[in-house]
Amino acid sequence: MSHQTGIQASGSLKDIFVGARNGQYRLLKIVIENEQLVVGSSRWPVGSWEKDYDSFVLPLLEDRQPCYILYRLDSQNAQGYEWIFIAWSPDHSPVRQKMLYAATRATLKKEFGGGHIKDEVFGTVQEDVSLNGYQKYLISQSSPAPLTAAEEELRQIKINEVQADVGVDTKHQTLQGVAFPIAKEAIQALEKLKNKKLNYVQLQIDMKNETIILANTLDTELKDLPKRVPKDAARYHFFLYKHTHEGDYLEFIIFIYSMPGYTCSIRERMLYSSCKSPLLEIVETQLWMQIVRKIEIDNGDELTADFLYEEVHPKQHAYKQSFAKPKGPAGKRGIRRLIRGPAETETLSD
Repeated sequence: MSHQTGIQASGSLKDIFVGARNGQYRLLKIVIENEQLVVGSSRWPVGSWEKDYDSFVLPLLEDRQPCYILYRLDSQNAQGYEWIFIAWSPDHSPVRQKMLYAATRATLKKEFGGGHIKDEVFGTVQEDVSLNGYQKYLISQSSPAPLTAAEEELRQIKINEVQADVGVDTKHQTLQGVAFPIAKEAIQALEKLKNKKLNYVQLQIDMKNETIILANTLDTELKDLPKRVPKDAARYHFFLYKHTHEGDYLEFIIFIYSMPGYTCSIRERMLYSSCKSPLLEIVETQLWMQIVRKIEIDNGDELTADFLYEEVHPKQHAYKQSFAKPKGPAGKRGIRRLIRGPAETETLSD
């Protein structure tokens, strides 16, 4: 289940966008404040776009704070003035901020109008987004040279944005995975689960220290599983599912990702969604744990015996199509002819 940030443009920003698309501004700096997209700074045109560029753009870039910058060119297309969309994400900014701005990128472009954006530039250092950096970007776009690190990261972000547009409830990853360190106690608990010394392991993200830690390893039977799912916080669950199927006794490890809707903060939803895939990759490829089924739920009440059984052993529906006799020709049919068998013909002759 993909979780987007839910951040939208403020009303005042939408009003400013109207004037910007008509050429009123040379530059708009957009930031996220109080879970809204707002204008952080703006500039009016002074000279040509090349003369204004470095003196307008570079002073607005902070060393530890991502932002978006919309910079107007002097050229126009069928929809109006063309713009450069700059995504600034410095290396030393907090991981949460990088993820938040990456996840909201598609929303901002949609609000502004993608048809007005001529080029997109992604930068982690000022050289990437300076006038010289932009000109190098244009050259790289027209040549078959390999992508730079910044351009490759931009390409990955674009791929994720396409997945994000699929929908809130679709089962696609919306962000690049962030591999937070896993605490030693959590690794040890997972090893015990793999060796069937435990039947349940619950992990959580330590938001402050940006690590995945052990939440609990309570002995858990199937009937206890719904009670292990918090109603106000996300969690990762690993459960040893013991059951019988077609007369055979089976023990499978299943992974459950619980996210109780929008009762969680945007940051929590984003972190859990982004850390899920890297966590599973470590568990499966480094701990060699075989996970038979991966399930995503909103509420622990979903974890009934029937639900788990059908998730692990989905019903196979086989439909046999019966033969359909072809219909005769449409319209009036000819006179029916009686065909007698040999015995009937002989009787009539007598």
